[in-house]
Amino acid sequence: MPFAAALSTAPDTAQALEEVCVRTENVLVSAADLAVLFYSPHHRAAAETLAPALQQRLSPRCLLGCPGESIVGNDREVEDGPALSLWLARWAKKVELNPFHLVHEATPDGHSLLGWPYALAEADPASALLLVLADPYTFPVDAFLQEANEAHRGLRVVGGMASGVRGPGQCRLLLGDRAVDRGAVGVLLQGAVGVRAVVSQGCRPIGKHMVITKAEENIILELSGRPPLEVLQELWQVLSEQERQLFQRGLHIGRVINEYQGEFQRGDFLIRNVLGLDSTSGALAITERVRVGQTVQFQVRDADSADEDLHALLQMDLSAHDRPPAGALLFTCNGRGTRLFPQPDHDAGVIRAELGEVPLAGFFAQGELGPIGGQNFIHGFTASVVLFEE
Repeated sequence: MPFAAALSTAPDTAQALEEVCVRTENVLVSAADLAVLFYSPHHRAAAETLAPALQQRLSPRCLLGCPGESIVGNDREVEDGPALSLWLARWAKKVELNPFHLVHEATPDGHSLLGWPYALAEADPASALLLVLADPYTFPVDAFLQEANEAHRGLRVVGGMASGVRGPGQCRLLLGDRAVDRGAVGVLLQGAVGVRAVVSQGCRPIGKHMVITKAEENIILELSGRPPLEVLQELWQVLSEQERQLFQRGLHIGRVINEYQGEFQRGDFLIRNVLGLDSTSGALAITERVRVGQTVQFQVRDADSADEDLHALLQMDLSAHDRPPAGALLFTCNGRGTRLFPQPDHDAGVIRAELGEVPLAGFFAQGELGPIGGQNFIHGFTASVVLFEE
């Protein structure tokens, strides 16, 4: 098997690490190319020992890891107890791995992100991927994504912001045989990786597509020539009782990323929150800068919508590719799990139901990274799934 994953809920860190190593090291035919380790806050005191111990035991070419308030391993999501999840990958064909540690520094030319992998300058976006795990308190993720999108157009960025930490200096990111307490760690994968991304934002549309005809910064002043408040009042009249409840609980808006498509479907919208409405002007404020000419559609979110969306997007991915995935990583929002769904293990269960018993690992993130319409964004309430072909 080219991939392996194991989960331990042992409270003792040394025992947990031994368990996941024993369960995975005999699955691969030789040493792993990539090892990814996720650990719950229960193992924070021993976080400094995790990377050197695992590096010595398994000798992977590249090791990454980070903490998460809840940890995913195969078909389980451990939300309220100790957990350590290990995922290994070994590629038969040539895959280049360039690990890196990005930090935000003040330089004579201003603030900069230092530590980009040198190989990124020559990377082919079509056969490359950045896997990134970051500290939410010390890493400027918006500046990072802007630079990645502008300087390396088409390059996919996936991963998540560490969780289960409460301030700068508490996070321990794992890279190679060491732990670092700031910035982001990651790896540039190039070559015959056979990787794709599924980003499920958990919403479903209401109403119809509209074009922004007047806007300023993050304020939509007109939709198809009408004030947004007037559009929403008209939409309210045709909503079902359930949709009205979701509308009142939290309204969202989806912005189409690729305007050149003839039709728009799931996965084409970037979902953002609605901040408020001005009762006088009818203007709508959202958590994203907008411009005239963009296509948008109002959205609602609940457990049923999120379940339907993840199932549908995984099915769409399977139908669009000849080769099924043989391994997966999951970066899901810490607002999902049992905080959103009535039953535990939801996202892991859906992935296993649609893809079979693929080795799976991940964590509940404080922001999920993934591409929509060829651009990379940080998301909320989202399940960002990375699928690796055999």
